[in-house]
Amino acid sequence: MPSLTLGAWTIHTIETGTLKLDGGAMFGSVPKPIWSRSHPADERNRITLAMRALLLEGEGRRVLVDIGVGDKFPPKLVDIYAVDHGTHTLERSLAALGLGTEDITDLVLTHLHFDHAGGLLDSEGRRAFPRATIVAQRAEWEVALGDNPRLVASYDQPELRLVREWGEQGSVDGEREVMPGIAVVPTGGHSTGHQAVIVRARGATLAFFGDLCMRPWSANPRWVTAFDDFPLDSVAVKGSLFARAADEGWTIVLSHERAHPVGRLARDRDRFRFDPI
Repeated sequence: MPSLTLGAWTIHTIETGTLKLDGGAMFGSVPKPIWSRSHPADERNRITLAMRALLLEGEGRRVLVDIGVGDKFPPKLVDIYAVDHGTHTLERSLAALGLGTEDITDLVLTHLHFDHAGGLLDSEGRRAFPRATIVAQRAEWEVALGDNPRLVASYDQPELRLVREWGEQGSVDGEREVMPGIAVVPTGGHSTGHQAVIVRARGATLAFFGDLCMRPWSANPRWVTAFDDFPLDSVAVKGSLFARAADEGWTIVLSHERAHPVGRLARDRDRFRFDPI
């Protein structure tokens, strides 16, 4: 998307590469004969997803919303998830805007799953974003560093343990305006501490719903992934948030959509649809 200006903020979408996840898990209870017509799977039943971040510039700050998987993924996991940075590493995408990781002042993370919060440390174990504060929900840190066997596979626990003190300095509890015009809104559903990021200015709103709204099909509140830890919560919060977004004409950026990630939600009978712009 071309840069978008919203009040004091200039907003860029940032490409950080792609990965593949099991199509059945991505579509949850939706049968494969339905989803595979528009999203054919590879020989390992995986579909390709973008890993998208946002860069917000304004108020003397440069804010990254999510950061992708990072560049230190173990070879075994690179194979499992078919991680492909191509020409779109986070660093290259920032460089195309004349920036480096040292220019980032804030990291606002929708949640701490490895494909949204990977690479907080560089290859030498130093902070990859030396000036940045990490903003994530305190509840997300607690579950990410817990020992629930269903949950631990979604998090890069060794790295998160190393950055725990750094992350706790900026952790938040509940809805909060974390800087002028930028708010985080807890949603739960996908993970315990999952949050949406909302930018508001002069009657206009842009929302990044993280993994509650990752691809166009996610506009249907009942279509939730098998990765959602609390699927009934996802259905409920999607219904209420999406209704507000549709009725107020919010601009939406999808976290995992490759081709057309920016659009708006519209009411469609008892559900919603995503219309690219």
